[in-house]
Amino acid sequence: MRSLTLLNEQIVTCRRCPRLVAHRETMAREKRRQFRDWTYWGRPIPGFGDPKARLFVVGLAPAAHGGNRTGRVFTGDRSGDWLYEALHRFGFANQPESTHKGDGLALADCYIAAAVRCAPPGNKPTPDEFEACRPYLVEELRLLKRLHVVVALGKIAFDQYLKTCRETGRPVSSPLPRFGHGARYSLPWGVTLIGSYHPSQQNTFTGKLTRPMFHSVFKQARACLPGR
Repeated sequence: MRSLTLLNEQIVTCRRCPRLVAHRETMAREKRRQFRDWTYWGRPIPGFGDPKARLFVVGLAPAAHGGNRTGRVFTGDRSGDWLYEALHRFGFANQPESTHKGDGLALADCYIAAAVRCAPPGNKPTPDEFEACRPYLVEELRLLKRLHVVVALGKIAFDQYLKTCRETGRPVSSPLPRFGHGARYSLPWGVTLIGSYHPSQQNTFTGKLTRPMFHSVFKQARACLPGR
């Protein structure tokens, strides 16, 4: 879809947030020892997936040595290992691995993006940085016209999705839906929102999030999308 292509071209040239620009470029120069032979992407990360997707997965932000290195969302880090394995298991990806942009990965009926497109220091964007990035999420949601299910990875992504919907005039209830792992809400505009703990190492190494728990989220998502 040409309009998504144009949006992604705009995203990768963005320099709206000086703190994020400085951090992503510093990480790209300094690198991590195990990736010293890589040429880091070092730019904002566009969305990735099927323009006709009915499932939208939204995360927080790229990892400094994951997406910021590889140039693709949730690619090259442990969180991505969990995500793409789950997507493959439930028929949304053609393979369970995502290591670099030329690895042959393709998504079916699924599109993935993040609330903030640059790797932030300490993995903590500021409120102003969320605001500066939100127009990209607004435009993605406008262009992805077939969406029926949104999976939000983590409470921040969950809240940012709802904030984006409210800003675009969607009738979000007050009080807002509350985040919880596996929490599911049927929103008034025909989208089912499902919350999931983020597959970060902090959650997976401690057992807060297990693979069966994570799979259950995408099993729900698949069940909400019968047929094609």
